Amino acid sequence: MSDPEDDRISLGASPRNAWRVTADSVDMTRQPAQSRPVTVVDQGRRVTFDLSQTAIIVVDMQNDFCHRDGWLAHIGVDVEPARAPIAPLQRLLPALRAAGVPVIWLNWGNRPDRMNLPPAVLHVYDPDGRSTGIGKPLPSNGAHVLEEGSWAASVVTELSPEANDIAVSKFRMSGFQDTELDSILRNLDVRTVLFAGVNADQCVACTLHDANFLGYDVLLLEDCSATTSPAFCMQATLYNVRQCFGFVTSGEAILTAMEKDT
Repeated sequence: MSDPEDDRISLGASPRNAWRVTADSVDMTRQPAQSRPVTVVDQGRRVTFDLSQTAIIVVDMQNDFCHRDGWLAHIGVDVEPARAPIAPLQRLLPALRAAGVPVIWLNWGNRPDRMNLPPAVLHVYDPDGRSTGIGKPLPSNGAHVLEEGSWAASVVTELSPEANDIAVSKFRMSGFQDTELDSILRNLDVRTVLFAGVNADQCVACTLHDANFLGYDVLLLEDCSATTSPAFCMQATLYNVRQCFGFVTSGEAILTAMEKDT
């Protein structure tokens, strides 16, 4: 006779957090992932985290922020600093995917009617209500600024997400506010979050702060993050992350540590 346990079905969006069920049984035990410690150095201090319980969140590497025809460029912002993370992420993300680390793209992706956005958000870069603000068409190509599904809100082509990556739309500076991000991380059994993207002192920092408040361990990847703000804003962000919220490392340091582990 066949073992009825062989008929169990995995029930869960992620194998990291799934039950195994049949019509007359429920197995709620989770199989622990094999630990994979990785050690980096932050200002002389060794920091070890478990790659098997880690995800990377890439924030706002979108055309509106990083493309020369996007929103920020249209309003006169030099977007070259925002493009600096592209090359480091091109090196890092394939290695993380190969190691089973979830890649989460956290991007502005607003409703066409902007009904979930308060005036305080719409006021950004549109203080007189007559400028090219969130949801309005770009004069260059008509794409609606940061609107979900538009060219403006898409990830830059140099960093095209892959099929197994996870996309989360956000509507505030923090990606945890009014989104499913926390639920996704918990379903993935994530304890440590690597942060990358733009702007480091704004959306990246706000999301990182909230991750810390929710109990996640956080590391900011300096070479994979950038800002179009003045240099002192980046300096303050690095200081505050180290002082209050987590640690700072780099994508290159993680790649080197992963190579030592193999």
